[in-house]
Amino acid sequence: MKNSYHSGSLVDTLSCSKCGRIYDFSVLQSFATCCEKPLIFSYQLEKGISKEILKTEQQSIWKYASLLPILNTNNIVSLNEGLTPISKIEKLGAIADLENLYLKDETGNPTGSFKARGLSVAVSKLKELGITKCIIPTAGNAGGALAAYCAKADIEATIIMPRHTPKVFKDECEIYGAQLILVDGLINDCGNKAKELNKDGAYFDMSTLKEPYRLEGKKIMGYEIAEYFNGDLPEYIFYPAGGGTGLIGIWKAFKEMMQMGWIKNKLPKMIAVQSSSCAPIQEAFKDPIHWKEHFNPQTSIANGLAVPYPFGMDLMLAVIRESNGQICTIQEDKIKENVLLFSKKEGILISPEGAATFMALKKLKENGVVGKDDRVLLLNTGSGYKYIENII
Repeated sequence: MKNSYHSGSLVDTLSCSKCGRIYDFSVLQSFATCCEKPLIFSYQLEKGISKEILKTEQQSIWKYASLLPILNTNNIVSLNEGLTPISKIEKLGAIADLENLYLKDETGNPTGSFKARGLSVAVSKLKELGITKCIIPTAGNAGGALAAYCAKADIEATIIMPRHTPKVFKDECEIYGAQLILVDGLINDCGNKAKELNKDGAYFDMSTLKEPYRLEGKKIMGYEIAEYFNGDLPEYIFYPAGGGTGLIGIWKAFKEMMQMGWIKNKLPKMIAVQSSSCAPIQEAFKDPIHWKEHFNPQTSIANGLAVPYPFGMDLMLAVIRESNGQICTIQEDKIKENVLLFSKKEGILISPEGAATFMALKKLKENGVVGKDDRVLLLNTGSGYKYIENII
């Protein structure tokens, strides 16, 4: 197949998300050392940029290549990620007493989750910059995705994962040829192990938002949502937030499209959904200064929600505030019940993270926050098949 990617990325700057200091995007970057915060790409966007830039034969996130930071399209490492479906879910809509309930289902991505989006862009950047070894702490899905993309790119991947993670997540990493290391504890403990192993700087650290590339791949979910709704976005988006890259990325995409004039109405209220066993966003929202002092995170059936100390906390809180959104915490013991409800009513084996969004919707609908006529979009970030060990 001929190369049908667009050339000519519109990337403009890479800057600290707190103070705005500019960093050189043509060389490998991790996070903003000035403030110890994530780095954020911006693009040369202006009102009137035509959607013609999206016309390509590419059927993946790379149809948006001009809005991604890869400078030479020959370096793109793709497994046909993205362009996942949005569908109306009427049975569960009736249960929630909603006329317009939609689901964006990320199950069809390579390795079965939305992590493929971010890792496609990040591994492409590693290839572009000649990096041969990387390391990642993961709750599960990011490890498998990194292993797959690194296999294609001939990059050595080391995956650090909690020991209690379901076996399928571990197996896929090894099947793709990655080195797998298991750690007792949560993803923050995996991060500490990765830091220890990388004390001499031999690996590029792919920890969530401690590099700026994965966010750009995740933001394409926002572009796809806007394309599906023809620029007339729903009133609410419910997102299961662990590390928060998807929540931040979708909001970033909406703001970029506002700059270009691609969005017709006001932006959605973003609802960050967390488990009661590990809800750091809620704790930080209530007490931004001292929240860590009495925080006692636990494991979750939704592995991806067990991220106790997210590096992107400031950015997630900003999305909630800017969108007039909310943080909604759901009870851990109800997640399995809603996974089964989805399966039996809609024929979709949803991830526990995705099931949590429906629980949050019901809660906010009952509390009068969401109205019957509001259009609501739920995000299912991955395949429930990978969690059967947790569900059965």
